[in-house]
Amino acid sequence: MSLNEWQQAFEQYLLGQSATAAPALIGSLIGGPSLDVSGGLAIYHNAYQARLLEVLRGDYPTVHHWLGDEEFDQLALAYVRQSPSAHFSLRWLGRGFAQFISRHLVPEQGAPLAELAQLEWAFTLAFDAHNGMPLTLEQMARLPPVEWPGLRVQRHPSVQLLECHYNSLALWQAVKAQTEFPGSHRLPIAETCLVWRADRQCQYRSLAGPEAWAFCAMVEGRWSFSELCCELAVTYSEEAPLQAATWLKQWVHDGLLQRRV
Repeated sequence: MSLNEWQQAFEQYLLGQSATAAPALIGSLIGGPSLDVSGGLAIYHNAYQARLLEVLRGDYPTVHHWLGDEEFDQLALAYVRQSPSAHFSLRWLGRGFAQFISRHLVPEQGAPLAELAQLEWAFTLAFDAHNGMPLTLEQMARLPPVEWPGLRVQRHPSVQLLECHYNSLALWQAVKAQTEFPGSHRLPIAETCLVWRADRQCQYRSLAGPEAWAFCAMVEGRWSFSELCCELAVTYSEEAPLQAATWLKQWVHDGLLQRRV
């Protein structure tokens, strides 16, 4: 057995369901005086899978709470076998978990559970994101009036946007606060959930429809401040600049924005 063949055999064994190794792999190793090859491999196999489950439980505590230990572990192991870790850091192990859930489960269960997983992964991404260069209220106060109409912004690297069609945020809040876990249900109107990091802590809030639209228009649509004011004038008339400035001030205060060059 070549080194490459041995490495592939060992990887297949670690990711497999059974802790019993193939004879070829067992025959390539030498046991010790107190532990034979099969026993040593089984310990390694079980420890490795336990570590992967520990990581996924940590990344998705609300999904874990909803499903319970046994069902979560079955789902997580099925995910790991389909999408084994391909990065040196286990930090990226769960990045495809939400997509796997939506494909693996029937839509009635998969849709709300996948959305919940997306929300939990958004917190992971927000926490680990680069620091960036967030705009400050002091910088905005020094902005010359002539530059306001053409002002364009982009989201801070930590900012994550998620459109929730289920009460995913309420489920997450219940587990975080260790209160009674509510039942999952579809929302009458989808809500936009904003997740970001400020002062080394993850923050979150829901955006009302008009504010969510305005925020997405500026950070995703690359609208200038004057373009936003013009669009808001349809609804807010002469109060449009004030409403736009009020939202912009809150976004800057929260550390959500960077200046787009």
